[in-house]
Amino acid sequence: MKESEKVIPLEKLLEQLPEHFSLADREMVQRAYRVAEEVHRKQQRQSGDPYINHCLAVASILADLRVPPEVVVAGLLHDTVEDTHLTLEDIRRDFGDTVANLVNGVTKLTNLPRVSRGDQHTHKEEVLEEARLIDERAEAKGRKQDLKSETLRKTFLAMGDDVRVVLIKLADRLHNMRTLHHTPEEKQRRIAKETLEIFAPLANRLGIWQIKWELEDLGFRYVNPQKYKEIAKNLQDKRPDREQEIEDIKDSLVKLLTQHNIDVEISGRPKHIYSIYKKMTKKGKPFDLVRDVRAMRLIVPDVPSCYAALGVIHTTWRPIPGEFDDYIAAPKDNFYQSLHTAVIYDDKRPLEVQIRTAEMHQNAEYGIASHWRYKEGGKGSSKVYEERINWLRSMMEWRSEVNDAQEFVEGMKTDVFQDRVYVFTPRGDIIDLSAGSTPIDFAYHVHTDIGHRCRGARVNGKLVPLYQELKTGDQVEVLTAKRGGPSRDWLNPNLGLVKTQRARSKIKVWFKKQEVEQNLAQGRTAIERELQRLGISEMNFEVMARDLNYKTPDEFFIAIGCGDLSLSRVIRRFSESEGSSDTLVVGKPVKDSASTDSVEVVGLKGLLSQMARCCRPMPGDQIVGYITRGRGATVHRQDCPNILRRKDKERLLQVDWGKVERTYPIPIKVQAYDRQGLMGDISTLLDSEGVNIGNVAVNFNRSIADLDLVVEVKNLDQLSRILTRIETLPNVMEAHRVRPG
Repeated sequence: MKESEKVIPLEKLLEQLPEHFSLADREMVQRAYRVAEEVHRKQQRQSGDPYINHCLAVASILADLRVPPEVVVAGLLHDTVEDTHLTLEDIRRDFGDTVANLVNGVTKLTNLPRVSRGDQHTHKEEVLEEARLIDERAEAKGRKQDLKSETLRKTFLAMGDDVRVVLIKLADRLHNMRTLHHTPEEKQRRIAKETLEIFAPLANRLGIWQIKWELEDLGFRYVNPQKYKEIAKNLQDKRPDREQEIEDIKDSLVKLLTQHNIDVEISGRPKHIYSIYKKMTKKGKPFDLVRDVRAMRLIVPDVPSCYAALGVIHTTWRPIPGEFDDYIAAPKDNFYQSLHTAVIYDDKRPLEVQIRTAEMHQNAEYGIASHWRYKEGGKGSSKVYEERINWLRSMMEWRSEVNDAQEFVEGMKTDVFQDRVYVFTPRGDIIDLSAGSTPIDFAYHVHTDIGHRCRGARVNGKLVPLYQELKTGDQVEVLTAKRGGPSRDWLNPNLGLVKTQRARSKIKVWFKKQEVEQNLAQGRTAIERELQRLGISEMNFEVMARDLNYKTPDEFFIAIGCGDLSLSRVIRRFSESEGSSDTLVVGKPVKDSASTDSVEVVGLKGLLSQMARCCRPMPGDQIVGYITRGRGATVHRQDCPNILRRKDKERLLQVDWGKVERTYPIPIKVQAYDRQGLMGDISTLLDSEGVNIGNVAVNFNRSIADLDLVVEVKNLDQLSRILTRIETLPNVMEAHRVRPG
């Protein structure tokens, strides 16, 4: 259906406004519409519709959440300061400080062309040209991802400052997703992926299920269209039978609960395509066996009625083991409350049931926005609202300590967007952690000093490695030293010892307090050791420092030493800078080009090219081309002894890596004290990384085993990760790349 068929007229918006809006509130909404219509008059969406339709749609989504009138007005005006001649002072003069601050907050969230600007409507030529130049400059400097991350960082910071700004942002994104079919296919996938990774989880953290599920389904539609259509077709094919089935189950439940004097409202739960897909993927089951396809929601008067209804259902039908969750006694971290169970119904098939009160239902559907919906924001509602805001801020207590935008976004994904696990201290206190957290994350959550002095842990009474992931219900005891500090290895993402940004930030603060000279020496030693292990002969530290926004190499080394900059990021950036050009260029570029199965050679049509077997170059290595007699061009590492010995330098050609999706056979050596199962552990580790072993040779010298392996890796970043992981295996002393010669 085209967007023009879904236009929301002003009259419809006014009808949607909550009953408690005064005449003055409604008049302010009408004035905001007239202003937005006037300043956006010459602007259009890519669909060809007037841009004011988008403003009305955003305001309509917000009105459905029953937000205060100032938020609806800000929704109508949210793009005016950024896209038109209207100024913030104009809005402040005509609509007051609250509306102006909200519009300013939304405007500040963006420093890249948004979906609603560059992707969804035609704009003034100079603004489009500016957007194009921003994109070109960002791409030329390799900073596009940084700008995107900075935009998201601002969004998350705004979430802690004024959640109403984020609600407007979510409404804006939701309408843009509803009309995404008007954008080019490449942008559809990019925007949909970002929606699934960032904005749907953001709506989930705010508890707004109504927006979350729609963002997920719309994002999934563009990210995986084939699977989306397959599930949608299955739902549609089974719809007539399912509707009658649901009605029969509903009548049966109403009759049963009425007999037990329990008042109840029952509805069949909506079937959302993305949630069905996730359950199919998680449980490895086909569509027909996904339990969530048949589900009922029961709304009862109060909490005792919830448990009474649960008891009746469990005594009537057999409960399925492991499928009961009590989120009333132990609410989810986003304040969601409900009873979940699954039973074997009369037809011998599973039926999922949710039981909750009307207030819990409002809270589940609208999350933080239920503050304005339930009893129109009474005192009790205000208290819950404040608790939610404080909870959001506590989850992001580390935000002021992280300046790097990409690191901030990654921290939000781990600390805020991840599912949660609930573990216990030895005294029985419940600790709420993000899924995947380790004993070190637990220690820092309990107290910073306990984290610094953590040296081991017992989980459920058993000693466990510090990288073990905790699960809900685990009892965790931290073993501490009397004094000392954290290990620098804890900040190595390849080791998986620390998963949360909260813990990482506290560890970094500890290292920053150490002497500058110590951090400088530690940082230099760490990067030099990593380069040696990867077989990289040299790195221009001045260039790399500038590339990572450090003024001098010393600042670069200090950042590594105190943990602000991870070695994996340095290697990744080095690999990108050495291997990110579009083609493998040989000689001076000209129009003619010829392709082989692995690289594209520009400027020498018909010339074959191949990787040299003597030095086995891989993306990220500094390389050089050599013209052979009768075999085309051979690509060597610049430090290859065969190349260094060549006297016919005129045959050497400047080459660069291109975007080649393939793996490279790289020889590595592992030294270890011999033990049973060593090779099996290495093989299992490489298999978990998706790395194939091309060749293995083992030599023994007394109790020392020298293993020579050829591993097929994609890039230096992956090589660095597997070498680090191999060195963590028991009895392994060292793992490094074998340099040529």
